Amino acid sequence: MSGELGGLSLWFAAGSQDLYGEEVLATVDSDAREIAAALNGAPEIPLAVRAQGVVKSADAIRRLCLEANADDSCAGLILWMHTFSPAKMWIAGLGLLRKPLLHLHTQYAAALPWSVMDMDYMNTHQSAHGDREFGFIQTRMGVARKTVVGGWEEQATRERIGRFARAAAGWSEAQRLTVARLGDNMRQVAVTEGDKVEAQVRLGVTVSGYGVGDLADAVAGVSAGALAELVEAYDSQYELAAELRGRGERRESLVEAARIEAGLRTFLGDRGARAFTDTFEDLHGLRQLPGIAAQRLMADGFGFAAEGDWKTAALLRIAKVMAEGLGGGTSFMEDYTYDLAGDEPLVLGSHMLEICPSIAAARPRCEVHPLSIGGREDPVRLVFDAAPGPAIVFAILDLGERFRMVANAIDVVEPPHALPRLPVARAVWKPRPSFAAATEAWLTAGGPHHTVYSAALDMETIEDFARIAGIELLVIDEHTRLRDFANELRWNETSYRLGAGR
Repeated sequence: MSGELGGLSLWFAAGSQDLYGEEVLATVDSDAREIAAALNGAPEIPLAVRAQGVVKSADAIRRLCLEANADDSCAGLILWMHTFSPAKMWIAGLGLLRKPLLHLHTQYAAALPWSVMDMDYMNTHQSAHGDREFGFIQTRMGVARKTVVGGWEEQATRERIGRFARAAAGWSEAQRLTVARLGDNMRQVAVTEGDKVEAQVRLGVTVSGYGVGDLADAVAGVSAGALAELVEAYDSQYELAAELRGRGERRESLVEAARIEAGLRTFLGDRGARAFTDTFEDLHGLRQLPGIAAQRLMADGFGFAAEGDWKTAALLRIAKVMAEGLGGGTSFMEDYTYDLAGDEPLVLGSHMLEICPSIAAARPRCEVHPLSIGGREDPVRLVFDAAPGPAIVFAILDLGERFRMVANAIDVVEPPHALPRLPVARAVWKPRPSFAAATEAWLTAGGPHHTVYSAALDMETIEDFARIAGIELLVIDEHTRLRDFANELRWNETSYRLGAGR
């Protein structure tokens, strides 16, 4: 696996003990390595799976956990009890472990050899026994983990491990992610604010502020060669409006948009930032609000959010990593306006300029139009409709004493009518379970207007990430009932106020 996930792995270890003798332990080790090799080659699992053999003492377990903590390439552990591994041996190691954990409850042989099975076989293949002991100690210690039950050769089991792998990779990215905040928050807006120190403590994300003048200097320093290369990419990759083509009257607007993109790439690269924000209220020396620049950077895996919203920018970058290699696309998004006519109201999601073309149904069109805010030149942007199909919109908010994630399963549809005068990229969807119920639940939960939209990730992956991060998650989907949702909010409030969420 290349790209963002290429350097990461999951460590696979089996638990046992010295009680069984060398012959049984050799079998346990061999079986565990065979399972690890099979998972390593499974297309459903995007990370490498590295066999760590069998651990059979408290000291070996402690060293395994410490080594995993110290290895940046280790995204998480898969642990399986082939035999019975007394749980007191796990206390020290689990207490030290700082990497995501998946408890795999499987069995080496799917079928029992009924006619020849004896006590030796039973003692060697007693995952049903050992994993219950392991499950108890994890619960007793309050260890956050994902539990997957099923045959290791089954596709459903591997798919669930694959989702955990993606969530673990997202968590690994969060630990080293820097968000470059260009300018400040949009003035007087509350939900895009938050505690940046607490975000670094809880999520690992670093948010660094920069003056827009520094970006303007980088834009001014773009070389002629870099500029020409980007303009050529625009010409070849998109359907350009006539006024933006080679001899078009607005060609200079396209050149300036390319200059901003080139400068922004240099600026972010020099600072090691893989996510960024901007705001139309602070453009300093920029002639345009970055439109196509933000869109293309998102398409290349960067996190982005507008108006200084660093939480959404960070979450988008994490989601981009988790979604690597999956179809469907992932983007910055905002619930913008509604169509309330008819029996099934629709949400039109968009933003002023910055929706990622990874979600486009067809080749984007490159256009230039006025922007009534910001006080700068008309910005260039990509215009398209999102591809229909299932998707998720999710977001993170700061409640003061904790972070909360809210996620809504949606069904994206083709716009019921043409939008010839709407000069932005957009997605039209039906929220689950219904417009009224989903919207009421979102508002009751305090969900923000900026979201991450993903037609690539599923809800289980989002749930896995929230569990790893130790943050509250509220899911709105086809199973949501408003009375139950309100009760969940009350229970969560009580739990976190008592300190259970820390």
